[in-house]
Amino acid sequence: MLFGKSIFQSVVDRLDKEAEDEVASQETAFRINGLASSFVPVAPAAPSAPADPDTDQRLDAYLFLMPEEQEPEPPAPPPRPAWIDRLSPEEIAADLGLEPGDDRERLQERRRAFARDNHPDRIAEDFREAATLRMKTANRLIDEAIRRSELGQGR
Repeated sequence: MLFGKSIFQSVVDRLDKEAEDEVASQETAFRINGLASSFVPVAPAAPSAPADPDTDQRLDAYLFLMPEEQEPEPPAPPPRPAWIDRLSPEEIAADLGLEPGDDRERLQERRRAFARDNHPDRIAEDFREAATLRMKTANRLIDEAIRRSELGQGR
């Protein structure tokens, strides 16, 4: 105990005195404490101007920082695939490069290569219907070629 007070009591008294001094100094300066208050202080109206309660400087400052509204540019149309009009079985067979001597592995390889370039999931939505038709036709042609090659080899 110091001078009849405990150490704790002396610290509490000193903090109270500092708080009183701080309150007196805050009356002259505006200070924003914490994030609960705004970043732009609300200043009192100039003495010559009438106080307008509808005007909020924080809103003006926020709107000043906002970019001006601009119309978004429409997206560019997707590029048109070169094969989009090649939908006949003969044209698709030519694109596949089917040959009478192809074995099962070679035909499956051609199927994968064709799907890499023509699969409906890999192109723009506008062209998916044509791509689906091409894939169905290509799969049918390759399946027929596999059956023919297996029948020709005696399996």
